This record gives sequence, C-alpha cells and structure tokens, in this order.
Amino acid sequence: MVALPLSACGSSDTGGGKPTAGPIDIWYSTNKQEQAWAKSTVAAWNAAHPKEKVNAKAVPSGKSTEDVIGAAITAGNTPCLVYNTAPAAVSAFQKQGGLVNLSETFGDAESFVEKRSGAAADGFRSPDGSLYQVPWKTNPFMLYYNKDVFKKAGLDAENPKLSTYDDVLAAAKAIKSSKAAKFALYPPATSDSTNSLFDFYPLYLANSGGTQLVKDEKATFTSKAGQQTLGFWQQMYAKGYSSPEAYSGDMWAGPFADGVAAMGIAGPWGKGQFDDKVKYGVVPLPTASGTPAGKTSTFADSKNVGLFTSCKNKQTAWKFTKFSMSAKNDSALLEKTGQFPTRGDVTAASGDFLKDNPFYQPFADAVPRSVDVPNIPGSTDVWKTFRTGWDDVVLPGKGNVKATFGKVAQEIDDQAAG
Repeated sequence: MVALPLSACGSSDTGGGKPTAGPIDIWYSTNKQEQAWAKSTVAAWNAAHPKEKVNAKAVPSGKSTEDVIGAAITAGNTPCLVYNTAPAAVSAFQKQGGLVNLSETFGDAESFVEKRSGAAADGFRSPDGSLYQVPWKTNPFMLYYNKDVFKKAGLDAENPKLSTYDDVLAAAKAIKSSKAAKFALYPPATSDSTNSLFDFYPLYLANSGGTQLVKDEKATFTSKAGQQTLGFWQQMYAKGYSSPEAYSGDMWAGPFADGVAAMGIAGPWGKGQFDDKVKYGVVPLPTASGTPAGKTSTFADSKNVGLFTSCKNKQTAWKFTKFSMSAKNDSALLEKTGQFPTRGDVTAASGDFLKDNPFYQPFADAVPRSVDVPNIPGSTDVWKTFRTGWDDVVLPGKGNVKATFGKVAQEIDDQAAG
C-alpha cells in the first residue's frame, strides 16, 4: 500500500449520521463448513427481509485475509461485514479508519456483546475502551496426531506420550528414523507474521499459563517459558523434524491432511479438514514440564466480525450481525463447523451437541483456558517484528535464541510503547 486515502487518517468511524437500512454485502471464510453455515443463515435472513438483502461471498483470494481486507479498506470497497476478522489485525484496520466504533454507533452494541459473550467481551476491546469487533467464535488449539504413522514408528497410537517438549522430540526422532512420515510437525514456514499463531504462540500460551505476547507494553517471551518454547522449535528445525520450506498446498491443514506430517496444530475445525484423509487422535498442547490437561492454556484462534466504515447501510449490517449470532444460529454454527461460538453459556449451549459428538469435548473443556492475541496499537507490526527473529534463528535451526529474541523484545517494547 503506497498511500492511504484521507478518510483513513482517523482511528474510528461512528457512522456519519444515523445508520440506514438496505442491501449489504458480506464476506465469509473459505472454509467449506463455514460457507454452508453462512449460506443457510443468509438465506433465512433474505427470506424474511426482502428490502434488506444480504449478498454473501467468500473472502477474495490473496496472500492472507488480513492483506485482502487492508487493501480493501485502502480502496474504500470493503463489504459491510467480514465474518473472518482476526483480532490481531483489528488495531491495524482501526488505524486505517476502516472499522466502525460499534460502542458509539449502536445503542445496544455494548449490551448485546456483553450478554452474549460474558467476560470474554472485555478481551476484545480496543485501548480506547470501545468495541470495533464483535466476538463471534473460538477455536481452542490442540495437537492432532496420525495414529497410523505413530503405529508405523513404533509409538503408542491410542495413548501417545506427548505431554512434554522432550516427549514430542522423542516421538519426532522415532518418526524420522522409521520414515513413517517425512516430518513430525509442519506448521506454516513463510515469513507471514500470522504464522506465529500456528507454531510459537499456541505452545507459548500453554507453557506460560496463558501469558500473552505483550503485557503492559512489554514483550513477555524473554521469560523462561518463552525461551523454552523458542528452544523447542529451534530443535525441531535443527534436527529436520519440521520443514523450513513453504508447503506447496494448503499450508495450514495440508501437511497433516496429506500425511506429510505426523502431527498438526489446529482447532476443532481440523476435524472437517482431516476426516476421511487421516486416522487421528487429539491431545493437549505440550509444555516443557507436562502441564496437566485441565490446566493447559491454549490459543483461542478467535475469528470475529468487523463492520466496516465504507458500508452504506450500517443499520442493516448491525441487525444482520445480531441475527447471525442468535442462540439458534450459534447452535447451527457449532453443529455445521464444530467451532464454538464465543458465548458466556457455551458449555450449556453445546451440551446436546457434545453428547452426540464426544470428539469435541476436549475443545469445549479448553474454551475457558483459551487466550487470544493482545489488543494493542500496532499489533500487526509487533507480530512482524517477532517473526524476523524466528526467520533468523528458529527456521534455520541455528543461532543464539536468547540474544536474538532479546533484541526483538526491545524492538517490540518500543513499538508497544508507541
């Protein structure tokens, strides 16, 4: 992006007058299960609101959803709503002037979000105290493992020993030496800053008791817990248990689904990606010392809904948002995608579903221990800075982790302080 339009200089938008009703456009994820949910939800709305039609389509292809949305904000052609807004990108979108300040624009926004999401709502507030995103769904990350590969490697495929970093390294050694799979773990390896949410951050949250990357304007990963996690990943690459090369297919689910990697880190959405492709099991994320499952924190991988300032009919956009997050539609989301709505009553709301789908129980249990990215100014730059250290000493499998990330931490401290 070379330049931002003048309208993007502000940090918020309250709607420019009273919000109006009328047709709106929305984007949803490319995930097939989510598309099915979105299409049925939109169809139900359109049948009842012929003058406020919703036109829905998948997020256009691009390097990342965040890049696509950022470019659309710059061009002034975002849809009204995006049902795939990452909390890590909200501060950047807000800085561009792309997001509507929901707290100021809609009189019932605060009450709606707080009633539906409970205490989780405050974790998504921007530093000014307002909401620029609607909490929507939570995806606690777990460690998936390929039972057939584990058997071939001589490992226990029903109750694998994977609770500590040493356990995973030992399993990886057995997998490599037996040639049961090409790699043990294969997270996205490009320099895209959001990839840290699929390798370092989930394991760091587990190992640190849920400590976010930045707290009180200071980087936290120079702690013992952070160094342990960074050291673990450096060993995985140094020993050839993980690949530093970008995967040619789906870089998030592909390596595990294709049998190239013996293990994969994913949320409950992984089931839809891996069914009929891999015979798998799921365990909590490993930690340095083996934290009990009931106390292991994890990455929430929340995806929220953003209402964008270029939207002409914001009133309809807000009405549709609330409609899409009704108890009925939230239940449909869980049933069709296996992803948990960000509700304060999620355990009660998912009771019947879990009885019929016990696979999801560990994910439901982890929802209260799921942690998102810190909502701080310049968060996108913070993650990019973190990734420079990763590219320098983790992916190559060599170099001084402590010194490198000490410098990275100082840069992030400066960025977080503004």
